[in-house]
Amino acid sequence: MYKRNAVMTGIAAGFLLLSTVAVANDPATKSKTAGQATDDAALLSKIKSALVNDEQVKARQVNVEVYQGQVQLLGFVDTPEQKAAAGRIAANIAGARNVRNNLEVQAADRTAGQAIDDGMITSKVKAALIGDSRTKAHQIDVNTREGIVQLGGFVDSAAAKAAAAEVAESVDGVKNVQNRLEVRN
Repeated sequence: MYKRNAVMTGIAAGFLLLSTVAVANDPATKSKTAGQATDDAALLSKIKSALVNDEQVKARQVNVEVYQGQVQLLGFVDTPEQKAAAGRIAANIAGARNVRNNLEVQAADRTAGQAIDDGMITSKVKAALIGDSRTKAHQIDVNTREGIVQLGGFVDSAAAKAAAAEVAESVDGVKNVQNRLEVRN
């Protein structure tokens, strides 16, 4: 157990460092003060660390976005209990407010081929977002499960939100798009 905790502590420290660097270098955070960007990075790191340390939640299935203390959980989990646990964990972290639990429950019984297909769709959607001048791809998380694409994160305008959905819908293999993007205030 000690070894697992030491590894988890190291992972948490890595999340904090990467989160701080990513938030500080994200052009979208330029409207935030340095304090707000640091607070969001620290909150992101605390939530991810808590998810990693939870036995019930598969942290790799949960993407976390934070903007001015607002938290968004996105991804596909295996059970309703995992979804509830992830939401509870995020809500219990000091500084988290208005947690949006956009996790979708879908059974884990996918073949390796389906997982690879979903990965390809995710890559194609990300590439299409990068190639579209109406979207800032770095603001958008993309998850795919069985051809269903989830878009999440915080974007600058309603037009950017709509454009991201339009771009994702145009990608071959996409069966449905769940647009969970939120417009920054």
